[in-house]
Amino acid sequence: MSKAERTKQFIIEKSAPIINKKGMAGTSLTDIMEATKLAKGGIYGNFENKEEICKESFLYLRSQLAEKLNNAVSQGKTAKEKLFKLLAVYNNRDNMTDGCPILNFGVEADDTNLFIKEQVKKAILSAQKRFFDIIELGIANKELSPEINPEQFSIKIFAMIEGAVLYRKVFDNNDQMNVVLESIKTEFERYVL
Repeated sequence: MSKAERTKQFIIEKSAPIINKKGMAGTSLTDIMEATKLAKGGIYGNFENKEEICKESFLYLRSQLAEKLNNAVSQGKTAKEKLFKLLAVYNNRDNMTDGCPILNFGVEADDTNLFIKEQVKKAILSAQKRFFDIIELGIANKELSPEINPEQFSIKIFAMIEGAVLYRKVFDNNDQMNVVLESIKTEFERYVL
């Protein structure tokens, strides 16, 4: 990695949590300058504008979250283990201290930033596919009843978890997340053979 690439990566890593917390519109160049300890020229020497920093920050946050989730799935041997390890990542508040970037960026960019909206859509589909693949594998390995509908279940799980992430952020506790995750586990257990 060249010095310029390292500087650009540094700016993204320092800016991303701020943008995730304060929003794209709510984050100022001053916020980014304070976080990076770089002057305006140091920022704009690496990025065209704040929007480009926001785009790169979302991609960075999405990849960080996906890496944690994929790592959790890879640690499970059975479909049940894979799902429960994945749910544990969502349950750990430290994994999303400023909320879920998919939710945060998605709400803000729905009609204002088509690039971010498209990237959020890809992230949602990827998250749903992660659940879908676990369920499909469980059916194929005869761990789960074929009565479970992988597509519907994966959509429902993702929507429930994102709602629980919002609850957690607003109420500043994990109570609703625990209810949602227990509900998912209970329903999933009905299909375990």
